[in-house]
Amino acid sequence: MGSQVSSDEMSVRAGQGSDEVLVSQAVWDYLAAAGRPWLVDFEDKQGLSADIIRRGERGGCCAVRLSPVEGSNRARTGMMEGPVSPVTRKAFIDLCRCARKEMTKQEAAPKRKRSLLPCVTAMEPDGEGSLLAPPPPQPRRSQRQQQKYRKNADMDTCVVLPMQHEAVARTGAELTIAHEEESTVCSICMGEMVEKTTLDKCGHSFCRSCLEQAFQVKKACPVCRLVYGQLIGNQPANGTMMVERDPDLELPGHEGYGCICIIYSFPPGLQVQEHPNPGVRYPGTDRVAYLPDSPEGNRVLRMLRRAFEQRLIFTIGTSMTTGMNNVITWNDIHHKTSIWGGPRCFGYPDPTYLVRVTEELREKGITAD
Repeated sequence: MGSQVSSDEMSVRAGQGSDEVLVSQAVWDYLAAAGRPWLVDFEDKQGLSADIIRRGERGGCCAVRLSPVEGSNRARTGMMEGPVSPVTRKAFIDLCRCARKEMTKQEAAPKRKRSLLPCVTAMEPDGEGSLLAPPPPQPRRSQRQQQKYRKNADMDTCVVLPMQHEAVARTGAELTIAHEEESTVCSICMGEMVEKTTLDKCGHSFCRSCLEQAFQVKKACPVCRLVYGQLIGNQPANGTMMVERDPDLELPGHEGYGCICIIYSFPPGLQVQEHPNPGVRYPGTDRVAYLPDSPEGNRVLRMLRRAFEQRLIFTIGTSMTTGMNNVITWNDIHHKTSIWGGPRCFGYPDPTYLVRVTEELREKGITAD
């Protein structure tokens, strides 16, 4: 019987973002070797590269980062520093699930059958290169024989139709069975769940040991990224967040409202143990962001203030825009740093921005309540 994991028991310190996916080490090793063509196809279609960045303490699972590839559509649309969408994360999880199923098939299949698979997949449709002998030439038929042959073929078609309906019915039943099997598959190790454990807020289930190892990396649901406990980041502790309002400045798409100007300021300092390179100096920085002075904009402002207090707005690492190391960078919470220019220039108008940033904050445990 599954057990429940409460959010009251947990507190976490992490500086990583929503571009990470936790997978079984065995599945990743398979994708990096035998399943490499699948991984390359995923990266080409999504415009992302998948790279392992951390392993669990006991080696059971690892953290894989999905990062944009320069020159891809995602990079050209100005989303180099944006979080990975839930659809993309689900596509990668589905890729891992397919890899796990293929691993299971190969482990269960007879060696002889596996050795024949390359010959089967290498066959050309026209028979060139095939190991089978070409079919014998068909004898020429008279007109009467051709009519009789067509009549027999029509009768065969009538007989096959009920079988096709039965095949459709079987396919529906197989899909139902596959869905039931999927509900018992752990999304981390891609195997049958052992000591099924269900998270209380989002309802996703995993093996108990897999979930424990995943929470050692980050205490958030590996599927939907919902945070369990209060997430504390590694943003430098000596920064300030100031807010100014301009009632006469209207943001495109939010006419009739003034503008909220957020000013983040950080002096230079030294990295500490929670940062990538303790003891290494980082330069100071000042960042300015804009929100509409509307009810929705003020709600997002309150959430951003809570995120700043929990040190989640910034982190220290490598800038995706300049390539500089050991600098203060944004930490997967989108900000509008320009008034004009639209999404490509990180500005307005952007009709869905307030909805997206609210979702990004929710994934870090910050809600409007």
